[in-house]
Amino acid sequence: MSTKLSKPTFRLLLLAIMAIFAAKGASAQEEFRRGLEQHSFIPKGQWITGVSVSYSQSTQDNYQFFIVEGINADSYTFKLSPMLMYSFKDNLAAGGRFAYSRSLIKIDQARFVLDSETDYTLDNLYSLSHSYSGMAAFRNYISFGSNKRFGMFNEVQLQISGGQAKLCSGTGEALSGTYERSFGLDIGLAPGMIMFLNNYSAIEVNVGVLGFSYTSTKSTTDQIYVARRNSQQANFKINLFSITFGVAFYL
Repeated sequence: MSTKLSKPTFRLLLLAIMAIFAAKGASAQEEFRRGLEQHSFIPKGQWITGVSVSYSQSTQDNYQFFIVEGINADSYTFKLSPMLMYSFKDNLAAGGRFAYSRSLIKIDQARFVLDSETDYTLDNLYSLSHSYSGMAAFRNYISFGSNKRFGMFNEVQLQISGGQAKLCSGTGEALSGTYERSFGLDIGLAPGMIMFLNNYSAIEVNVGVLGFSYTSTKSTTDQIYVARRNSQQANFKINLFSITFGVAFYL
């Protein structure tokens, strides 16, 4: 003996079964909640600003470094990077950062000595470059319990950069020069830690972990020879050379 269900009855039965499974799934999710409490570390409406300036200069006079002897050179590097972000929600902030850098390397003389019979002399080398970049950033702050002084953040970065450089070598008729223009695109993830010195200023430390970068460079040598170079790089490990220290103001 068999009993046929009408279409309305079958639909109601199907909806009831789906509701039972949904209720079981919700109860399972409720059962496996970790119970982590997130306190307001950076309140809504706060402005975050800061600027970092770095300058380094070095001079070598008959300096020796491993296989390089008789180095006579001068160099300097200057970098300026302001930042501005806004907390649009508790522990969430978005904004941007701009950076400009300029570097000069001038080598009057250097000698590469591989062994007693093999050496190479480099002289009259001049390199000047400058680059600029704009970055959009999004931050998620995480507090250590109810502590208001120490915390962590995770920053997602999207950066577009460009630059120019010129390289000259030799003198007189042997003078040769190369001019380069470059374009770069970087997407990265930079976690870090923050320590408040007072209610308005803090020290930040972050390190790049995950990221993808693309660089395109066009070189023109002696205004005749043109070359192009493209490179892609993916990074999925901690790079200790990418650690950044900075001071930020929370207004």
